[in-house]
Amino acid sequence: MVGALNIIMSETCDLCLELPKDDPFYHHKKKLLSCKGLGVKETLNLSGSLSQQLLNAALEKLLQFGRIVNLDKVEVYFGEDACTPAGIYSVRNEISALSWILSLIPVSCKMQTQVDTLEALRAAVKSRISEVVGAEKEKARVVDSYRCEKESRLVEWGQDNGVKTKLQIAQIDGYGRGAIASEDLKFGDVALEIPISSIISEEYVYNSDMYPILEKIDGITSETMVLLWTMREKHNLDSKFKPYFDTLQENFCTGLSFGVNAIMELDGTLLLDEIMQAKELLRDRYDELIPLLSNPVFPPELYTWENYLWACELYYSNSMQIKFPDGKLKTCLIPVAGFLNHSIYPHIVKYGKVCVETSSLKFPVSRPCNKGEQCFLSYGNYSSSHLLTFYGFLPKGDNPYDVIPLDFDVIDDEDIETEFSWTTHMLRGTWLSSNHNIFHYGLPTPLLNYLRKAQGLDHHSETDLWENLEVEMGVLENIQSTFDDMMQNLGDADSIDRENTDWDVKLAMESKERQRKIISSILDSCSAGIKLVQEFIINPPV
Repeated sequence: MVGALNIIMSETCDLCLELPKDDPFYHHKKKLLSCKGLGVKETLNLSGSLSQQLLNAALEKLLQFGRIVNLDKVEVYFGEDACTPAGIYSVRNEISALSWILSLIPVSCKMQTQVDTLEALRAAVKSRISEVVGAEKEKARVVDSYRCEKESRLVEWGQDNGVKTKLQIAQIDGYGRGAIASEDLKFGDVALEIPISSIISEEYVYNSDMYPILEKIDGITSETMVLLWTMREKHNLDSKFKPYFDTLQENFCTGLSFGVNAIMELDGTLLLDEIMQAKELLRDRYDELIPLLSNPVFPPELYTWENYLWACELYYSNSMQIKFPDGKLKTCLIPVAGFLNHSIYPHIVKYGKVCVETSSLKFPVSRPCNKGEQCFLSYGNYSSSHLLTFYGFLPKGDNPYDVIPLDFDVIDDEDIETEFSWTTHMLRGTWLSSNHNIFHYGLPTPLLNYLRKAQGLDHHSETDLWENLEVEMGVLENIQSTFDDMMQNLGDADSIDRENTDWDVKLAMESKERQRKIISSILDSCSAGIKLVQEFIINPPV
């Protein structure tokens, strides 16, 4: 969770920005702000009429501050090296920062000149939002041969029960089912609105004959209760949610359903460990739970391992964490919203809280989505291996959250506010880095400085680094050795015809290839870095 952006509008039209001290990455963000010439508290004067030049300068300062405070853990870790010359950290961060800024610009002011200035600033932010991912806009390729009859009935059911939508459900080439904008949507437009009464939550368990039995089970969670309720309700022909259950797949095809051949294909990958650990945990939970459900309320034929796994896949891939008016966070199934696909270039990033005034859940777009385009949702800042394990797909494009974690012992250091306070280090595809010069190599600065310190180099000024090039060689050789072993574990690339393989083997092969690409880029960066350092050892800079 990134820290909130404290912002205050004074009577003199000063915009006061402050990085909250309870931000989990406060010291790291403070350092990034300092590198931009900004402090943890900034004041932006917007009084009077601003020229276009001053307005652009004000927006740039506001955007620089907003980008940094909206960075998540991965973006903070790679922040120093991943920022583009234009100052952009990632598409997700840029959309979040611009959306955040726009939502915080006051709607009204006392003086007309202030109103005009704020309106001009608001227009400038909206223009930047439209520019962020303009290159990714494309019409969704609808598969006309697939008739979305069940999906259409669900939408009709939803509308009869208060659902409001500006989306059309269709079968989309390369995605399966998805949601297409039925009209042009601009920033802030609500693409989908669903009343609480049409959301499946734990409330249905509390009002069922299951609850008196389930509440007596020690340690059972509300998530498990609603999952067990769903397993039975799915077969209830009189269920209020029958149109929703009718649209669900018989098989979700997530990593949890991988067969033996796909599992064997994953040998040597990080994904293999993730899938096996998840399946083992689910099996243990099932074995503990089922003996406690020996009651006519829980028909044995409905509570088989296969049905339990199906229900788990349903909740992993379709549920959302929703905050209700009472402040409680609940795991829910949201009819219709489940058709929104994930993207690293999402339209919808701000959702998950029930509107008190309307008692409904709203999905506003944070960037424009034109009629005929697929409307994407952000499922979260997940790695591709997580998305494959629990959702059943690999995202298109380069996923900045595809990181390879590296665990080290924490170095004792009195200064816990430095990069050495990172207890877990990570690497990702070095093509995402904007700095491949000496002392950077496309590799993250926190990791490099950690390894430099491990080799006895406590200070990392440029002068210190130039005087200790042997340490640089040791650091790069250390990383190279680690990832040489990882590449060896992956084995040689397969020559299997992917077009004629099973769905799970195909996904396993693609996932393995992505990990191989990341490791290869790290090894290439290490090799290039070693060569660069060797050249400077032989010919030191004057």
